[in-house]
Amino acid sequence: MNFCVNRFQKAIRFACALALTTALAVPATAAAASDKNQVQKAKKAPSAQVAAKKKPVQAKSVAQKKPSREKAVAAKTPAKAKLAKVQHNKKLAKIESKQVNSGSRHARAAAAKKTGENSSLAKGKNIENKVASRSMPSASLTRVAAVSRLSTGERLGLRGSGDALDLNSSVALVIDQDTNEVLFSKNDSAVLPIASLTKLMTGLVIADANLSMDEPITITQDDVDTYKGSSSRLAVGSTLTRGEMMHLALMSSENRAAHALGRTFPGGMRHFVGLMNSKARELGMHDTRYVEPTGLMSQNQSSARDLATLVSVAYERPILRDLSTSPSHQLALGHRTLQYNNSNRLIRSPEWDIGLQKTGYISEAGRCLVMQAKVAGRKVIMVFLDSAGKLNRVQDAERVRRWVEAQTIKAAFIRPQG
Repeated sequence: MNFCVNRFQKAIRFACALALTTALAVPATAAAASDKNQVQKAKKAPSAQVAAKKKPVQAKSVAQKKPSREKAVAAKTPAKAKLAKVQHNKKLAKIESKQVNSGSRHARAAAAKKTGENSSLAKGKNIENKVASRSMPSASLTRVAAVSRLSTGERLGLRGSGDALDLNSSVALVIDQDTNEVLFSKNDSAVLPIASLTKLMTGLVIADANLSMDEPITITQDDVDTYKGSSSRLAVGSTLTRGEMMHLALMSSENRAAHALGRTFPGGMRHFVGLMNSKARELGMHDTRYVEPTGLMSQNQSSARDLATLVSVAYERPILRDLSTSPSHQLALGHRTLQYNNSNRLIRSPEWDIGLQKTGYISEAGRCLVMQAKVAGRKVIMVFLDSAGKLNRVQDAERVRRWVEAQTIKAAFIRPQG
């Protein structure tokens, strides 16, 4: 009996203990759950706060951006207006400067006209201004435009002199070769540079020396023109016969060929130039002086009277007649064939019967031409010096030919009476 009571009491105590434990555990679990929820809420709270903080910032930045853009637009608008105004002022300044410059140019032109300034001087000033403007910009390389030189005849005032035939040449002389009658003259005693007319005396000295025309002559560096810088198709090392050198010098005015003829002459260049001057004195050419055989140097000078004498004497040498009036010549040099033409275009004209001729040009001498030709059945010697244009000397020759023909026809119809 006691055993059962004890068992019953133990069961009651166990049940009471279990109920008490359960009752105590539920609040603890609820508390733990509530604590856990609070912890999670606490963790979420900063992000929410941050989000809450961020939202005002973003709103603030958006709110700030709108006025900043408006301010930028507002700032740019007066800047553009100011820039446009500056550019407009610059354009106005340029227009005003152009008007002032044009006005000053007109004023200078009017002043020049009133004071009677020469048009050639005005052109010279324009050329000088162009040279000055072109020579300024480059520091490493300065290019200066070459100013055209006045010829000796122009400096002496010979180009301004008139004549009955209204020729372009400053100097002219026309002589009947058989009678030595002067048919026409203009400044025939003036002593001027004669350019490549010098080569006619070069050919005369060679012809009178009776040298072999088949002897080979080689172009060397000494024959290259370092004085005027003229070009040549005869390269250094080219070998031609003396006859071919003579041909090119007289027909095409080849400078290296003429220099080589003087350089290879027995006795050398100095002796050759001495013979040129001796021949001039022998022929009575007292206004003539030679310093080299090409004519590139302006110190080679003569008068129209002396040159007429030279033409008359040179015409007596058949080799000079043939070579100077040859229309063209082909020269074989290695693998090349060079075509040379006569420098006087009248040679190819059927209206002319030319027995001897020579052309010449350097800036100091102008355009020059000497010829022996048959005109209206008469042997006529013509000399033209210091012509301004390239074709003017040819035009002068044509004018003289027509004039001589007219004079000859007129003389044939006029017979003396009684």
